[in-house]
Amino acid sequence: METTVYFVRHAQAFSKNLDDSERTLTEKGLIDRKLVTSFLDGRKIDILLSSPCKRAIDTIKEFAEKYNFHIRIIPWFREGSIGSEQIESYNEFSKRQWTNFQHKLVDGESLQEIQNRNILALKMALREYAGLAIVIGSHGTALSTIIRFFVSSFGYAEFSAIKELRPWVVKFKFEDEVCTCICAIDLFSSRNDMFQITSANRLATVVV
Repeated sequence: METTVYFVRHAQAFSKNLDDSERTLTEKGLIDRKLVTSFLDGRKIDILLSSPCKRAIDTIKEFAEKYNFHIRIIPWFREGSIGSEQIESYNEFSKRQWTNFQHKLVDGESLQEIQNRNILALKMALREYAGLAIVIGSHGTALSTIIRFFVSSFGYAEFSAIKELRPWVVKFKFEDEVCTCICAIDLFSSRNDMFQITSANRLATVVV
């Protein structure tokens, strides 16, 4: 049974709010989320799920309100936690995490832990909504670890290439729980170009 999942990375959000769950979209983010609504318009969508973080919810909220969808919150889809410890360089910290999937700060999460809970949530959604088309409000790191689960070549270089792509949509197709296709979608193209992500294609090459 084929299930389609559209992971939607949130639009631009304010970064200075220390409460990660309550970060709101910037003015640009509120404008750019219309690209998500426009992309989803006319597609057969059955269910909307989201991370509990406000920026993820708000990115798909306009579409939800337009078509009277309820957004079901799934806590395990939340973004990864760096922890309370101060870091000098996020890029260096991120590089260490992608080099060592177990690396984390004292009260933070490793990429392995982020991936584990996101994949568990995805598998639960695939079982509960088998055969449907699902939209999931997500985040850059969380979504990247999901891609890495299916495409082992996805690493720091690919993650760096998508850091500023907000919003960003990645379409997954599954036969039961077997992933058959992953496509990155360029929302900023008038054609909504899709680029297939496979183990042979580096994301930095196929996303424009």
